[in-house]
Amino acid sequence: MYIVMLGAPGSGKGTIGKILSEDMRLTHISTGDIFREQISKQTELGKKIESYISNGMLVPDEVTIETVKTRLSEDDVKEGAILDGFPRTVAQAEALRDFLEAKNPSQKRIAIELDVPDSEIVKRVVNRVTCSNKSCGAIYNLETRKPKQEGICDICGSSLTKRADDNEETVSKRLAVYHANSKELLEFYAKNNRLYSVYPKQLDEAVANIKAYLENDKGSN
Repeated sequence: MYIVMLGAPGSGKGTIGKILSEDMRLTHISTGDIFREQISKQTELGKKIESYISNGMLVPDEVTIETVKTRLSEDDVKEGAILDGFPRTVAQAEALRDFLEAKNPSQKRIAIELDVPDSEIVKRVVNRVTCSNKSCGAIYNLETRKPKQEGICDICGSSLTKRADDNEETVSKRLAVYHANSKELLEFYAKNNRLYSVYPKQLDEAVANIKAYLENDKGSN
């Protein structure tokens, strides 16, 4: 099964995606992670990606699509994966559909939308702190999911940090951009009967609802 995680910045895509990855034994693929991997290896793709990012530009669709296809051609994702951060446009979604239909037509494909009110996302992000240890990356919320010891990660003991752009003004701008860009993408998946929307108010409940839906989904591939 291939699962696409959709939702605004701060909706919980990464958190829920990683939980589903562990529970369902599917590799979690973050576009940002594979960009960084290609750059660190200085592959031809990595050099292309770095040239755009270093100049403050968005990586264009064709390069992003090529990078994701390369990752999805590896052995650990031949039976499925969870995609976080891709696709972001209808062109990317169409390319992903065509690639997976040709590569693995028997596997189901579904998009999960985390539909969270903007006001809640702002509150979440403003109170968000993250483990400074990149290999851990645990996320906490100073209101709803506090660490046991202030400023210290429960898991690895590293210090917790707050991103400079996790403020109300920046988050509101991000949300405006997301809504403007996501409408057609959500319509694409809804039209193709590939979209399941859930409001993840409680993390455990949201994960349980998603897993129940996936287990009971009798739709076509």
